[in-house]
Amino acid sequence: MATMPEAGANMNELLGGRDLHPAGVDLAREQASSLARPRMRYTLAARFFFWSMDLVYGKTITLPKVKLIEVLARIPYHAWEIRGYWNLTFQYHDAGKRATALELVELGRISQDNEFWHLVMVMEKIREDRVRESKFWHYFLPLLIAFSYAVFARLLAVVHLRSSYYFNAMFEDHAEHEYARFVKEHPELDQQPAQSEWAAAYAPGSTWGDVFRRVSLDERVHRNESLIKCGREGQVAPYADPVKAG
Repeated sequence: MATMPEAGANMNELLGGRDLHPAGVDLAREQASSLARPRMRYTLAARFFFWSMDLVYGKTITLPKVKLIEVLARIPYHAWEIRGYWNLTFQYHDAGKRATALELVELGRISQDNEFWHLVMVMEKIREDRVRESKFWHYFLPLLIAFSYAVFARLLAVVHLRSSYYFNAMFEDHAEHEYARFVKEHPELDQQPAQSEWAAAYAPGSTWGDVFRRVSLDERVHRNESLIKCGREGQVAPYADPVKAG
């Protein structure tokens, strides 16, 4: 779990040195790429899930709504980590299966930490803007939704791990597009420096616009990793600038 950053720390150091993106990536260009790329063809279950979120919080993308996305985003990775440890319990004697399980545990842990940072970024902005949140709609209800999603994610990870990867890919694709749309609909974010200690560790020297563009791009990485895990490499979304990403 990520802890309060020390002065000068950055997210990659706090996440064990895993750099999600190449140096110098053009966040504005990647945002435009996200907006231009059609969303995945969501399954009926995924469409119902996203429709339910719109029903409760409205179709307009707001800070409380993206907070809900991040409350839910860590859940599948936790389910994968548990599945990985479960596999280790019974397959520790098989070197190949042991390596696969450890890889799943590592992916689950690192992805959870990254999603935790996203949640912190949203909460920092909510506090900065002094957004009023009700205890029922913005605290109790998200926890209730998270509990239901946790049951679903845990069950899916146990019954059919490949389907769990694919459902998460759809969730992350949805999150990537929602963040890209959020920045587009709020151009004032590019005039607001992100000055908190957490924001400085996540995206040093950035405006809030670039902070949320980076979150959107993180979600694309998670989307792609999930697609690769479920054998759908052909659906991976590349960087808009292959020269910088190389």
